[in-house]
Amino acid sequence: MQRRHFLRTATCLSSAAALLPASSWAQTGKKALVPVKFTLDFKVTSQTSPFFLAASRGYYAEEGLDVQIDVGAGSVASITRVASGAYDMGLGDISSLIEAHASGTMPVQAVYQYYNRAPFTIIGRKDKGITSSLDSLKGKKVAAAAVEATRRCWPMVADQQKLAEPFFDWVTTDFSARDNVVVRGDVDAATYFHDSAISLFMRMPPEQLSVLSYADAGVHLYGNAVLASSKMLAEKPEVVRAFLRATQRALVETLANPDAALAAVRTREPLLRADQESARWAITRTYLANAETARVGLGHIDAAVLTRQIAQVGKTFALKQLPATEQIWNTAFLPAAVKHGGAA
Repeated sequence: MQRRHFLRTATCLSSAAALLPASSWAQTGKKALVPVKFTLDFKVTSQTSPFFLAASRGYYAEEGLDVQIDVGAGSVASITRVASGAYDMGLGDISSLIEAHASGTMPVQAVYQYYNRAPFTIIGRKDKGITSSLDSLKGKKVAAAAVEATRRCWPMVADQQKLAEPFFDWVTTDFSARDNVVVRGDVDAATYFHDSAISLFMRMPPEQLSVLSYADAGVHLYGNAVLASSKMLAEKPEVVRAFLRATQRALVETLANPDAALAAVRTREPLLRADQESARWAITRTYLANAETARVGLGHIDAAVLTRQIAQVGKTFALKQLPATEQIWNTAFLPAAVKHGGAA
């Protein structure tokens, strides 16, 4: 895709010292960096490389922030970490956040939509009869962990496509064994976050596999978003805005040319393979920048899409009460909208 020129957002800090790199601040002592603890949803990969680019290029420091980025343990853990105050901000799934709000008071809101669509897919072997049609899954064996988002959200696809349940047989498999059972042919298909299936693609040529996307099936779910605690939003609103400005700056640059971001993430995790992370990012970006982001801007949402998602999550998980859209998503902290073209 064509590179796009990024117009830097003016910072809210007026002091000249606020624009110096961290090392200069340390020397002058005129401006201390504000510490921010940020939790990822999972391990470090190219999926979240823009955050590491923002750190490595000093974009957070330029905004007056000292950002600590830690490995996560799933979206529920991210939400819990932020809600408890252990972390100021984090990356977590919108559907999980909807469930959390439905169960009671939850002092966490989304403030920037990172994954414009959840990368939920079922990936199957063509030699097992799996094609690009959902009908090909009928009566097949599909591997999935006992509790994971793609499996839990399958009823939304079945409802959208009017598929009689049970449509196929679930085979409960640990995450660590999922690739193995597909490669051995013990199952016909398995659930994946699309960009997390790189491990499978490295063992089986992609042309031997069919990828069935929930989004293509008409289930439009927002995925992981940047989350912030109510305390953070109330007490340090400019810190949140500064974090999002720096993050969006890095995201736009990564979408235009990922090389620096991929290098930054491999600096953090040297054992990551360059070819694997490049292939992973090529998939990730298709879920971050698409037709909707071209219309509303990176990081922004369409309220109607979120309203439908709340209703879908409520129906699928039999929630007793549904949170309002404004409980889930706080639009007051977004950077100025940056239009970004389709995902191709």
